[in-house]
Amino acid sequence: MRLKSGLAFYAAFTALMGCGGGDDAIRDVRGNPNDFAGGQNPVNDFSSASTGDSSNSSGLAGNEVRVTLEVPGGVAPDAELTRRNLRIVQPDRVQVYTTNTSLQNLGAVPVTMRTDDNGFTVIGFEEGQPLGPDVIIEASYNNTVMRALAADADRDVKINPFSEYLVRNTLAEYSESQLQGSLDCVADAGGQLCLNKYVWSTLADQVHDFEIDISSDADLELALATLSDRGDFSRYVAAMADYALLDETSSGKISASSADYNAIFFGVELGQTSLESSLTNSGQWGVRLAKEERLEDSNGVGYVYPALTLTSFDAFNIKVTSLASDIPYEREALIHQAGNNFFLRGSDHWPLNTHASSPGAATLLDDSRLLAGRALYQSITGRGTSTTLGWTRNPYYLDAYTSASVSETVGPDRVVSGYFSAGKAIELEEAGDELKRKETDEDHYLSILEIDLLREPDFNLDTLNGREFNVVYLALQFGEDTVPVAFESGLGTWNVSVDGAAGDGRATATIIQNQTIQQIQRGSGGTVSSSVDTLLTPWTISSRTSRLNDGDKNIGRLNLDQDDASGSFEQPDIGVGASNPEGDMMAFNLNDSPGGDGLLIAAAQTGSPAPDSGRFRLQGVRLGLENDSNTLAHFDNSILTITSGSTATLTPRTLNVSHSVSGETVSAPEFQESADIALTYSDLNDGRVLFNTSGTGANLHLDGFFTNDQTQFYLRLRATQAGEEQIGLVLATRIPEPS
Repeated sequence: MRLKSGLAFYAAFTALMGCGGGDDAIRDVRGNPNDFAGGQNPVNDFSSASTGDSSNSSGLAGNEVRVTLEVPGGVAPDAELTRRNLRIVQPDRVQVYTTNTSLQNLGAVPVTMRTDDNGFTVIGFEEGQPLGPDVIIEASYNNTVMRALAADADRDVKINPFSEYLVRNTLAEYSESQLQGSLDCVADAGGQLCLNKYVWSTLADQVHDFEIDISSDADLELALATLSDRGDFSRYVAAMADYALLDETSSGKISASSADYNAIFFGVELGQTSLESSLTNSGQWGVRLAKEERLEDSNGVGYVYPALTLTSFDAFNIKVTSLASDIPYEREALIHQAGNNFFLRGSDHWPLNTHASSPGAATLLDDSRLLAGRALYQSITGRGTSTTLGWTRNPYYLDAYTSASVSETVGPDRVVSGYFSAGKAIELEEAGDELKRKETDEDHYLSILEIDLLREPDFNLDTLNGREFNVVYLALQFGEDTVPVAFESGLGTWNVSVDGAAGDGRATATIIQNQTIQQIQRGSGGTVSSSVDTLLTPWTISSRTSRLNDGDKNIGRLNLDQDDASGSFEQPDIGVGASNPEGDMMAFNLNDSPGGDGLLIAAAQTGSPAPDSGRFRLQGVRLGLENDSNTLAHFDNSILTITSGSTATLTPRTLNVSHSVSGETVSAPEFQESADIALTYSDLNDGRVLFNTSGTGANLHLDGFFTNDQTQFYLRLRATQAGEEQIGLVLATRIPEPS
C-alpha cells in the first residue's frame, strides 16, 4: 500500500504554487438526498479566480476528502443538473481499495467515513491521503459504477466520467514495472524524494478543468467514448501518464533563483459562435496577440507586460522549477456564415483579456526541456455591462524547449513552446456579488505558439548592430471586402544597422530585408486561391521602454515600424516584440501589420552546417482553406527525424478541427497520427534549410532556418492536399538523446 509520505512538504509546496481555492462543489443539501438546490452548484457558478474546477474542502481535516458523484444524464435524468451536463446524485455505495494494472480490488484501505452537514460522504485516510495512483475511490448509483484516484490535489474528489476515463486509461495502460516505478517514486525509494510523485494529485484534479459537454441522455460508456474522441483530452491524459514515469533523477531546476521573460504569444482559433442570435452556429476564425495592459488610477499609470516567470528552489532535497505566466491579449475574429457571409469583429469589439496560468511545478529534463501539466485561469469580460462573458480554458501539457542556462545565476535565454487549448465563452448573469452561468455563446479551439525571451535590464539596441538574421512569419488578415480571409507567410533575411537615437533618446535601427511572401485567401464568394510576392520595404526597430515599479527601463522589448519609430507607449505600425540578451533571437507580435496579425521570429544567421542527425519535437499550426470548409490543425508533438545530410522523416501527430461552411458545424478536436512522411533535406547555407516531399503529387514544403547551436528549426509550411490550400508555421526543437 502506498499512502501519503512527505505531507509537510506537500502542504508547503501547494501553498507556494497557489493550488486550490474557490468553492465550486455543492453545499447545503436539504430535503431529498438527490436535491442540491440549496447549494452553490457548479452548473451556474463562475469565478475568474479559479481554473474551472475549484475545491470544496471547507470543514475537512488534513487527512480527509469530500466525495461528489456526478453521473451522465441517461443514468439519472431527473437528478440535479450540474456542469458539463452531468447530474449530481448521492451514491448507493462507496468503497476505497488498492488496485493494479488490471484494475482489480486488491483489498480495502483503512479509512473512516462520515456524512457532513450537507449530506456528502467524507472519507478520512488513517495513514494520510494517498499520493499514488493505486488507491481508488469507487462509487455506484443505480448499477453504474465509476472510480476516481484518491490522490486529488484539492481534496474535492469528483467521481464522474472524467475520473473514470483517467483510471481506465492510465493504470490499465501501464506495465507492472511501470506502475511499480511510479509507486517507488511516491514511496521515496532509496531515501530520495521524487518530484513527480505529485503528478497524480495534479492530474486527478486537472481532468475536471476540461469544459467538455457530455450528451444529456448519455450512459457511462457513451460519455467515455465522447472523452476518448476528444483528442485534446485524451492526449493530455496520455502525456501526463508518461510524465509520471520520470524518476527522481529527472527533476532539475533552472540555475537562477528566478528568471523573468518577455512573452510573445500568438494564438489561432477556429470555433463556433452563437453570441449573436442572427449568426447562431456560424463558424469563426480568431487570432489572439499578446498586448501590454495599461492601468490607471489616482496613483498614476502602470502597465502589465506579457510575461513568464521561472523560479527555482530546493525543498527537502527536491529540485523544483516553478512557472507562472500572465499574458494580456487582444482578439480579432471573423464570422463565416453559411452562404459565404462574413462579419468582422475587430479588436475594438473585444475587451482586453488575459491568458494566465496558475503557478505550478515543472520538470526541467536534461536542461533542455520543460515539462508540466498546465492549468489556466478563467477570466471575465464586460462585467457590469449588458454582455458579461466568462472565458474558460482547458488545461494542456507543456513540452517546451529551453536553452542552456547562461551561468549559475542567469537562467535560459529562451523558452519555446507550442500547445493547444480549447475553451468556451459563457454568458454570465449577475446575482448579487456572484456570477451565474447561462448559455454557452462560443466554443473555440486554439493553437498557440509562445516565445519567451529572457529580460535584460538596461538592454542596448547596439547588440543588434551589423547583424544578419533569418526571419519567418505567419499572419492572418480579416475583412468584409472582396478578400475577407487571407493567411500569409514570409521567409527571408534582415540586415540590421543601428542609426542613432529617436527624439526621446531611444536607439533606433534600420532593417534592410528581402522576404518571399506566400498567401492563401478566400474571396467573398467563397472561392479559394493562392499568390506569391516579395517584401523589400525597409522597416525600423526601436527600443520600447517599459514602466516598472522601480522606474522606466529597457528590458529587451522592441517596437517594429514601417518608417519613423513609435513612442514607447504608442502602438507601432507593425508590432511589438523583444530580443534575448545576446541579440541573436527576436520575436514580434505582428499587429495590424501590412500582412495582418501574427508572429514573426528572427534568428541570427550562422555559418554552421545544418545538423545531419537528431530527433526534433515539432509543434505549430497549419491552416487550411477549401471551397466549403475551413480547417485548423495543431502539430501536437510530432517528430521530425533527420536521418542524414539529405533525408528526413516527419511523423505527423495533429489535433484537427474542421468547419463545414454550408453545414454550419465545427468538429471538436480529433487526434490523428498519420504514416511517416519521407522528406528530402537541403542545406541552403547561412542557416537556411528546406524539407520537402518528392515524387508524384508530393507537395509538402517546410522551409526556414536553424539556430547556431543546431537545437531549433523555425519553418513555414505550404502544401495542397485533396484540393485544400494549406499554410502554417512550425517550430522543431531538439529532443535529447538517451545517455
